[in-house]
Parts: sequence; structure tokens; C-alpha cells
Amino acid sequence: MPHNSPLLDQFTQKARLVSAEVSPVASFAEAVAYTVDLCHKKEACQLLISGCEAPLSKAASDLCDVKQQKVMAAPGLPAEQFEAMAVACQDKGIRLIADGLRDHLAGIDIGFTVVDYGIAETGTLVLDSSSESVRLATMISEIHVALLPLSRLKATAHDLESELEALMAGAANYTAFITGASRTADIERVLALGVHGPLELHILLGEDN
Repeated sequence: MPHNSPLLDQFTQKARLVSAEVSPVASFAEAVAYTVDLCHKKEACQLLISGCEAPLSKAASDLCDVKQQKVMAAPGLPAEQFEAMAVACQDKGIRLIADGLRDHLAGIDIGFTVVDYGIAETGTLVLDSSSESVRLATMISEIHVALLPLSRLKATAHDLESELEALMAGAANYTAFITGASRTADIERVLALGVHGPLELHILLGEDN
């Protein structure tokens, strides 16, 4: 799909309207470089420790100011792609994980996924989230980076009917529709981002590899 197609333009416009960052990438390697650089530049998740408001010894007080190592989660990637990302992360001092996300509920900086489909009409991503690790990567990370292969972009949800039926055919299925960063206006109708999920959504539009 050309990078200047009307379908792609519509998807980009709709995704940006709901606060998503949209960028083209030429390859998976470029997607890795984008994601690792984004993680390297952000502040590490703060490790919140109970009791920091109380009078503490110097050793205990120092723990309250400690930021843990930056952590990226990239579940579901083929071994070769995961290894390439792990090497790039290691060069920046970032820890890359594919599972065990429950052990990092206080501090996953970036969750990286390759999504199954995109819907141009609403700027929506569609992702088979049957894996708990994939679900957590898209829900408890501060930033979600999603790679969308251009061949998987559809005009409307109706155009995905047969694909969605296939995705949902298995037992205990979990198919996520992600439109923009997490948001809520439940409290006094004031819009807040990142309350129920990632604070930022970055969508990388790439050619199939």
C-alpha cells in the first residue's frame, strides 16, 4: 500500500484525533530503533514504595528515590525479531521481557506489539489478545507501541468480518479494539489520559516483512 493512499491518510487522521502518534517505518529494524529510542529518552517508571512518607533511616530513604531499570515488554514476537530487539535494548541498558509481566506491574515502560489489523474509519487497532502477556503489554505499560503492517489496514470494521470470525473462533478468545490512548472522563467530566491503560499510543505503519 502506498504511503500516500487515501485509506492510509484516513487512518492517520482518525488515529491522531484520539491522541495517537502515527509514524511510518520502512522495516522491522526501524520499528525497533524507534521504540528503543523512545524508551531510552523517557524517564523510568517510578518504583513506588509504601511508607516513604514516614520518617526513615538514610538507607530506607534512599530506596524511595530509586528508579528501577527501564523495562520493555514485547510478547509474541518471533525469536529472531525478539533477539534483534533484545540486542538493541541491551545497548541502551533496557531490560526486554516477553513474559512474566505480572512481576513488573509497577514498572513496564513500553509494551510493543505487532497488531493484526487496522480500521481506517475510526483509527482503530485490532489485536488478538488471547495471550495474557499481550493483554498486559497493552494495558499496564506507560507507553504502547504498535506496529501495523500496511497490508492489514481495512476501510471499515465490516471489511474485517471474515477475519474477525476467524480470530474469535477459538475458545476463551480475547480480541482487543484499541482506539487512541487510554482515557476517561468519569470524574467530574474532566478528560484524563492513561487512567485505565497506557498514557501514550504510538502506531508505526510498516511494510510487511
